[in-house]
Amino acid sequence: MNFQKFTIGDIGNNDYLIMDNGEAVLIDCSGVIPELEAVLKENKCELKSVFLTHGHFDHIQGLKKLQDKYPNVKTYLHEDDQETVDTVNDFMKMVGLPPIEVPRIDVHLKDGDKVKVGNTEFKVIHLPGHTPGGVGYLTDNMLFSGDTVFLNSVGRTDLPGGDYNAIVKSVKEKVFTLPDNTMIYPGHGAETSVGYEKRYNNIVTE
Repeated sequence: MNFQKFTIGDIGNNDYLIMDNGEAVLIDCSGVIPELEAVLKENKCELKSVFLTHGHFDHIQGLKKLQDKYPNVKTYLHEDDQETVDTVNDFMKMVGLPPIEVPRIDVHLKDGDKVKVGNTEFKVIHLPGHTPGGVGYLTDNMLFSGDTVFLNSVGRTDLPGGDYNAIVKSVKEKVFTLPDNTMIYPGHGAETSVGYEKRYNNIVTE
């Protein structure tokens, strides 16, 4: 298994392309990735699916165009964030941004589900707080955490559906219980590790 990170857009979203045994999955789809097709071809991979960490606009903004280009790609989202996607343009209007094309969701996930790309299996970890249906995707010592936990920080909870107590609980009980050497690949910013955040993330540990 190998992966490539793409940082996209005005607020620096991280999308991750995971490739294994001729198959690929994109974790979040924040915009059009010009080099995506070339990377897939170079690695002899077919894009099979998109795993969404949550339904906020900046993580799905490029998804409808991707679905149009790759119509057989299946999109996965936790069931509790379907409303976040369905009402995304209400949010866009509220913050004075233009509407986006609303993508389809093909598969609803639950906590503990297993999803695969090639021979690599991911465990779905429900991480409510930033949104009701936020999730992380865990494989071996790698957690793709969306906007739940960042380097020295956690995701904001002042948007519709946010819950500060829930995000702190998610981080303490579901992220910090992973082995210290688990690498965290967040939806924004630099990667970190469970061990580092347990020591230095004062938002959670205070």
